[in-house]
Amino acid sequence: MLIGDVARRSGVSARMLRHYDSLGLVRPTGRTGSGYREYSGEDIRRIFHVESLRSLGLSLREVARALDDPGFRPSELVDDLVRQTQERIAVETALLTRLRRIGAAEPAEWEDVLQIVALLHALGSENPASRQSAALSSGEEAAVPVEALVEAALHEEDPNVAGALRWAVAQSGEAALELLAEGLASPVAEVRERAVRSIAEIPHERAVALLEEALRSPDSMVRGHAALTLGAQAAQAAQATEGEHEGRGAADVVPALVEMIVEGRNDVDAADALSALARRPASADRIATALVGRLADGPDDLPARRRLTQALADIPGVTAARALAELAHDEDPAVALTAAYLLTLREARDPD
Repeated sequence: MLIGDVARRSGVSARMLRHYDSLGLVRPTGRTGSGYREYSGEDIRRIFHVESLRSLGLSLREVARALDDPGFRPSELVDDLVRQTQERIAVETALLTRLRRIGAAEPAEWEDVLQIVALLHALGSENPASRQSAALSSGEEAAVPVEALVEAALHEEDPNVAGALRWAVAQSGEAALELLAEGLASPVAEVRERAVRSIAEIPHERAVALLEEALRSPDSMVRGHAALTLGAQAAQAAQATEGEHEGRGAADVVPALVEMIVEGRNDVDAADALSALARRPASADRIATALVGRLADGPDDLPARRRLTQALADIPGVTAARALAELAHDEDPAVALTAAYLLTLREARDPD
């Protein structure tokens, strides 16, 4: 079969067939009397083999090696192709993500595009100062796309940069919340913690709802951050209404705050939050009951019992006072001394 017929049937151009011949990749078996290339059936099969291997991304040199080297191991080459393809996909995916983020910012001028690109580069910098500057610059000259801010906030390890990123994310408001909600479901504990801390800084009803959902998280760190934030918000609401209303979510956060005291995780902050919530008499009795009930459950470690005792210090009301009176005779000397001392302080503060 002559080269023109081969080109029509195989879809490989005559020019490429001549190139294959010059490389020794596919040499026609014969020649006509006029000197034209003449391909045999075996030659045509080799052409299809060449094209098949090229479709996998092999170079012509790799194709020649695959077809002619008896010691060739295809598995190794396929593994290399898989790795190279994954690298290309990663690069292309990153480019696609960047383009989408620039598009989401709806730049009006090319200058806007250039500013956004510069900020995105800075967010991905290895220099913490550059990342922090980009976070703090968001919205001044060009808005950093919220997706980029959230992604950076969820993966930032430097505490100073992380704080700047949380601030920048908070400026995005509701737009960031669904992305942060996905972060709460991350399999990585650090990402979950960063997500709940970012949500806590966004003043929005949806943020409150997410924090209330976070109280049921299996991650104790997530529950703790959510409880502290909701506790502070509930205490502020109660203070604003002079104790007439307890504040949304107050009852829900008490168990989480008590558990933090038992576990010794931010226990001082948790105790302060309970104290702030206890300004209403009804809340004070419920909080004291929760602390006493946890003491009655008998935590195995004595430090936990001491922390629970100390947490009763600033809880007003009869329930807390009675609990401290009983604890003043506790079998653990440290608990007994702490309770007795707290009772003395309460009596000095409130002689009646």
